[in-house]
Amino acid sequence: MSNAPILLTPGPLTTSARTRQAMLVDWGSWDRDFNQLTASVCEQLLAILDGAASHHCVPLQGSGTFAVEAAIGTLVPRDGKVLVLINGAYGQRLAKICKVLGRQYSTFETAEDQPTTAEDVDRLLAADPSVTHVALIHCETSTGILNPLPEIAQVIKRHGKRLIIDAMSSFGALPIDARQIPFEALIAASGKCLEGVPGMGFVFAEKTALAAAEGNAHSLAMDLHDQHQYMAKTGQWRFTPPTHVVAALHEALQQYNEEGGLPARHQRYANNCKTLLDGMAKIGLRSFLPTEIQAPIIVTFHAPTDARYQFKDFYERVKAKGFILYPGKLTQVETFRVGCIGVVGAAGMQAAVDAVAEVLREMEVLDI
Repeated sequence: MSNAPILLTPGPLTTSARTRQAMLVDWGSWDRDFNQLTASVCEQLLAILDGAASHHCVPLQGSGTFAVEAAIGTLVPRDGKVLVLINGAYGQRLAKICKVLGRQYSTFETAEDQPTTAEDVDRLLAADPSVTHVALIHCETSTGILNPLPEIAQVIKRHGKRLIIDAMSSFGALPIDARQIPFEALIAASGKCLEGVPGMGFVFAEKTALAAAEGNAHSLAMDLHDQHQYMAKTGQWRFTPPTHVVAALHEALQQYNEEGGLPARHQRYANNCKTLLDGMAKIGLRSFLPTEIQAPIIVTFHAPTDARYQFKDFYERVKAKGFILYPGKLTQVETFRVGCIGVVGAAGMQAAVDAVAEVLREMEVLDI
């Protein structure tokens, strides 16, 4: 494994040897030991946002998008209406989920480098009383932009509406306290800031809302109400669980706590982000977002304008030096992205910057 490239992506990401080792054990999906593993994972996840008193943690097989779809389908009544706040590809995807599920929705879109503001949401909710839920991407992975969750959440509460948060790229690294930020659902996944492997999403669903959600779901497999009821009664997943993924996440959470929990994870990622931004600036690569709205999760960089630069060639050359980058996801300008998360520290980020500099010299794109 020592020759494997470091994944500087927003997940899947580079995991520790201990996390990978945890997947070498096979588990019986109905076995008491595995049920205890699931319960422990859910308990630890709830503790990260101090949500045990107010929310249930409902795990679900599949990627984070499965869990987002399950949350919308379960918690938004069929006659509900979702206001989707968009400033990137994942907001667009959430709107598409509403459309596919046949839920009424409206969208409010800002530029990809422009956070949604609490004032925007206040105005929109005042103008449309039929909205029942607001859906927000906390950290929009297509750019790395951070939307102002605490301020937006308070506005939504004041209007008597319910908030659904896609916290896929932020949960576990950026502070979210369920006792201070009112939300009906918050959605995340195993393969992001917790540094597990992909394959399991989870929804923190407000207890009374989940209890009232029977019959809302469009799907048997994605019915979080049914999933929670069955797990509460039996301790088991309804359908075959991703046993190795759960075991890996349990081990990753142990390391998360050993490292110092959320404050330590946030600090390491912030250091990674600063090392990356400072290093790339020195070699003449500009970040897409201003620092004040840049989350320390993934950074979007403007691609060099030199005609000799081609992303595919650049990507393969950087990969040969031991780092996997991520293509850009913007429609108007050419970019590429570099993740700050995973089992990597500032020294690893500096090595990645050095590799990028070497590659751009080899490509004769930058005279550095």
